[in-house]
Amino acid sequence: MFFTYLRRELRRRRKAALVVASGLALGIALVIVVSSVSSGMSQAQDKVLQSLYGLGTDMTVTKAAAPPGEGDNRRRFEFDAKGDTGAEQSSDRVMVQGFQTLASSTVTQVGGQDGVAQAVGGLSLTVLKVNGEFKPGEITPPQGGGRTGQGGTGGAGGGEVRGGGAAFDVNSYTVFGTDVAAPALGPLTSSKITTGRTFKSTETDAAVAVVDSAYAKEKSLAVGKTVTISGTKFSIVGVATADSGDSAANLYIPLKKAQTLADSKDKVTTVYVKAADSQQIDSVKSAIQKNIPDTTVTTSADLAGTVSGSLSTASDLATTVGKWLSIAVLIAAFLVAGLLTSSAVSRRVREFGTLKALGWKSGRVTRQVVGEALVNGLLGGVLGIALGLGGAYLVTAISPTLTAQLGSTGGGGGLAGGGPMGGGPARQTASKALDIALTAPVSVSTIGIAVGLAVAGGLIAGGFGGWRASRLRPADALRRVE
Repeated sequence: MFFTYLRRELRRRRKAALVVASGLALGIALVIVVSSVSSGMSQAQDKVLQSLYGLGTDMTVTKAAAPPGEGDNRRRFEFDAKGDTGAEQSSDRVMVQGFQTLASSTVTQVGGQDGVAQAVGGLSLTVLKVNGEFKPGEITPPQGGGRTGQGGTGGAGGGEVRGGGAAFDVNSYTVFGTDVAAPALGPLTSSKITTGRTFKSTETDAAVAVVDSAYAKEKSLAVGKTVTISGTKFSIVGVATADSGDSAANLYIPLKKAQTLADSKDKVTTVYVKAADSQQIDSVKSAIQKNIPDTTVTTSADLAGTVSGSLSTASDLATTVGKWLSIAVLIAAFLVAGLLTSSAVSRRVREFGTLKALGWKSGRVTRQVVGEALVNGLLGGVLGIALGLGGAYLVTAISPTLTAQLGSTGGGGGLAGGGPMGGGPARQTASKALDIALTAPVSVSTIGIAVGLAVAGGLIAGGFGGWRASRLRPADALRRVE
């Protein structure tokens, strides 16, 4: 009887049911779209962080920045004389990015802290290549035949030096020394080997290199060719393509080789840390800072706080304006559904009064109204999920591009070079800008929330109508009989 009456009443009031369902559908669809876009932005921010640290890294440990004025970051370029014929001069300088290093033993110390699953060291370098030539000037005889020496016009031999000078080109590229014995952690994991292979665990001191695909294209490098770094030839064994944005370095070489090139034996610039439990990252950070002095620990959350640009702006809008807009629309949809249901009950006074006169209890009338409203809510949920999925698919299909600018963390870490003379680690992350294509993935939990909202909307609307129906008396129906 219940379902028979329910089906008949919904068929009779199709327009009213559609209006209620449509209002709920719009609110539910907006929640799905906002939730999926927020999830896509979160994934985009994760890609920004992974492009710096690689997969699996929860935090990094770097040397604490020295106070301003301390340390000598100057670099000298000296050239040997090669005659006076303008022969080409060339010099390479391998420098540690940020000029701040930690002892390799720090990696073991960090790995021994409670809550640390794995710790791997890396050495980030910048190579400056300066080449050019000195052009000697020409000595011209003095005008007027002046004499040399006392009373002469000056200059060597009484003449005048004209022309000459120097013309040098300065090129720079970045090199990262990676621990080949721990390939699952570090910046190289943010790139995918597209040609050749990655390092073997036995190549700890081998002259082999993996080159970034963009740099390989620019310099016409390929697997099997060699690249020279400060006089040492490295055989290219693989080409890696960054999963998103720019790669962490132009070239990757074994850590021991990088330490040799930079004259930084047993030194690293960054320790990459994976926590045993992602929920305990803050406590692990505190333990490292307490037990290992003169270090700066930067977590993914710290780095995410420095992300700016259109990605950050859009993320703020989605999490603030979008969230509150969704809540406002949902509340409005629930209220409208409740009021429409209550209004429909008011128009059915004679019907419900007659049913009560025939023996229906108030609870049965209320259940009938709630059942109708619940069906309307579920119908609105189905429509809302369809609209929400369509909106999320549209966002993913369009894939609007957002820019993420990674600012300074203040502590030094990161691998994005801020230029060869970047002025210390605090500035290394300042120039890391990435273009990220926005997607809007819809999770099962989001669908579950939508279904829950549909049921809640139906129950709220049914609550309004049921309360109104329970107050009707059979006498009201008799007064309306013509």
